This record gives sequence, structure tokens and C-alpha cells, in this order.
Amino acid sequence: MKTTVEVPDELYRRAKAEAALRGRKLRDLIEEGLRLVLETPHRARNRPSLAGLTKRARGMVDSGVSDLGSNPRHLKGFGRNDRSHR
Repeated sequence: MKTTVEVPDELYRRAKAEAALRGRKLRDLIEEGLRLVLETPHRARNRPSLAGLTKRARGMVDSGVSDLGSNPRHLKGFGRNDRSHR
């Protein structure tokens, strides 16, 4: 079956170049892409990302200091055997 599909110019250029690199026609590349999408189980396509899964847990442990690693006040004497900090 023939159909007309509108795609952004940049996507078309990239797809055309990829097809040429593979020694195939653009039509073949589009058909392969459609098959991949349709054959992938729906559950696998909508699997949440790790960032999405941990989004609610972010900020659970808060030191109260915005950045301990770069704040000179919190690094004073770090790495020294300084008895005044004991």
C-alpha cells in the first residue's frame, strides 16, 4: 500500500542518509522501524526510567548544607589531625 507521511526535514535527511549507509532504500528503513515499534511489547515501551522511579525519593536525606563538597567553611581542617575539631 502507498501512503504519504509528513516528517520534519531533519528527520528525513537523517533517515535518507542512514538508508544510504546501509545500502537500502528509505522505504525499507521506514518499514523496519514500523515493524520494530509494532513488535515491541507495549509494557516494554512504557517502562519507567530509573530517574522516574526515584523521583519521589530525591531529597529524602538532607544535610541542611547546600553543598558540603565545595563550601570552604565545612572543609576547614579536612585531612589534618586537628585536635580542635574533636
